[in-house]
Amino acid sequence: MPPHERPYANIVETIGWTPLVRLHKVTQGIRTPVLAKAEFFNPGGSVKDRIGVAMIEAAEREGRLKPGGLIVEATSGNTGVGLALAATVKGYHCIFTMPDKMSQEKARLLRALGAEVIITPTAVPPDHPENYIMKGRAIAAAHQNAIFADQHFNPVNPEAHYQTTGPEIWEQTEGRVTHFACSPGTGGTVSGAGRYLKEKNPAIKVIAGDPVGSIYTEYAQTHHKSEGHPYKVEGIGGDKIPTSLHFDVIDEWVVVSDKDAMLMARRLAKEEGLFVGGSTGVNVVSALDIARKVNDPKAMVVTILCDTGERYLSKVFNDEWLRENEILDSERVTVARLIGGKDRGAPALAHIAPSGTVRQALNLMSTYNVSQLPVLANGNGVGAVSEQVLMAKALEDSTVLDHAVEELMDPPFPVVESDWPVDRVAQLLSHETPAVLVRKDGALAGIVTRYDVLHQLAGIR
Repeated sequence: MPPHERPYANIVETIGWTPLVRLHKVTQGIRTPVLAKAEFFNPGGSVKDRIGVAMIEAAEREGRLKPGGLIVEATSGNTGVGLALAATVKGYHCIFTMPDKMSQEKARLLRALGAEVIITPTAVPPDHPENYIMKGRAIAAAHQNAIFADQHFNPVNPEAHYQTTGPEIWEQTEGRVTHFACSPGTGGTVSGAGRYLKEKNPAIKVIAGDPVGSIYTEYAQTHHKSEGHPYKVEGIGGDKIPTSLHFDVIDEWVVVSDKDAMLMARRLAKEEGLFVGGSTGVNVVSALDIARKVNDPKAMVVTILCDTGERYLSKVFNDEWLRENEILDSERVTVARLIGGKDRGAPALAHIAPSGTVRQALNLMSTYNVSQLPVLANGNGVGAVSEQVLMAKALEDSTVLDHAVEELMDPPFPVVESDWPVDRVAQLLSHETPAVLVRKDGALAGIVTRYDVLHQLAGIR
């Protein structure tokens, strides 16, 4: 159908009919085609736009929400955006509760849309009063003409995807889809779209990705609810069993680590031009896993690009945050790299011979703006002198200026190899050992001081 062939009455009408895009570079070596539905094309930037307007309109039809009313929801952010968009068009106020592990971009976006956002602790049990769902229910109950959207337990959630997402995938693939891979948060997308696709073709397999730490996979296998444990991917998985998640629709579960999910999200941006979040990373890792196993060019795996990566700039696309959370390996900075980046206004290894005078040593330190010098003989360190000590001696007795440094020098600096990591060198440095000499290919090639290491660790250039 031709897109946008006529004006829309409001922004809500643009929700749905998002593009289906084939993946190429992340699928190299995989014979089964993998296609992804780009839900960030929705006006609110995520798949959750579909259920936001659907839940509001259902509440209006049922008479539970009247003009000027309040919409309350517990959200990881995206459902809140979908609700806030529709609420703005329809004239409602919104209050959202959100766990503190969610990115700051989401909270800021919700506030920009006119909603009130209440941040709750992530590390509390599902039945704790400060749990974001329990908190949201309590807020809705305390207000008149208010609804709790309740995406986790609202049947409108999967129904919205049964009515829209499923039919769109079926039509866009001309019925050739054989596998649908989608990670459940509330479960609405995988349950609704999966059910529709299975009704069109019972041979279609539905695969659910699940973050490590979520309880869904274990519950699907044992029907016993465990405790689970925290994880970093936002918006999917869970520590409770929502009724919006229909386990009978799902044929297979794939468990995905935070690291694999977030690194895949970064690959999609760099290799496919698809700027997405961590939950999409889980989806695509799951889809690729299934595509490898199927190994059939006539099959077709479809997955969901849940939302835009702009909501995760402070996390998924922040190297420092990823390193702090042990998702991105710490950069191994070597001594060679450190000395290679130093100001070349001075020699790589300014030094003095044992027979050089104190005056010459102080002159060299002043010229090259250094506070210590190694004393070298035959290419080896035999001692070291510091500006502070030499100046103190000279002030006591000016004749010291013409003495050879070998008469006053301290023990030589330690020698390290150029491939040593900087953090290992930092352990050698102290007030008594202010510098180390660097050896490369058997010869002394530079010097690293406490000052150099401090600037490297502090990120100062």
